[in-house]
Amino acid sequence: MTKVAKLFALCLVASLALATPAWAQEEGAEATTAPAVTAPAAATDWSLITFSGAFGAALTTIGAAYGIGKLASAALESMARQPEVAGNIQTAMIIAAALIEGFTFFALFICMQQNPWAG
Repeated sequence: MTKVAKLFALCLVASLALATPAWAQEEGAEATTAPAVTAPAAATDWSLITFSGAFGAALTTIGAAYGIGKLASAALESMARQPEVAGNIQTAMIIAAALIEGFTFFALFICMQQNPWAG
């Protein structure tokens, strides 16, 4: 297995393992608190749609972190090789990182819209 495939598998397992306790609910919690949003009357199984949004958000975050890491790595290496242009490289790196983060926030917003009960 390549290094990237191992990292992807580890992130996938970690996100799935940590998502389970987050969705856990105590047995008597429904009787004590009113639900904020109720399911639609003709609701089918929305779990796959909800999972697709969470999975998309996880992939977006992993991809953005990987992209910014590669960007910073290449920028620092080029600054070390040519210190006289470090200012130009740093400016270009910050602009590129801001563009990556902007796209990431947009993608996360789109992924969170997959929840059918989101208000």
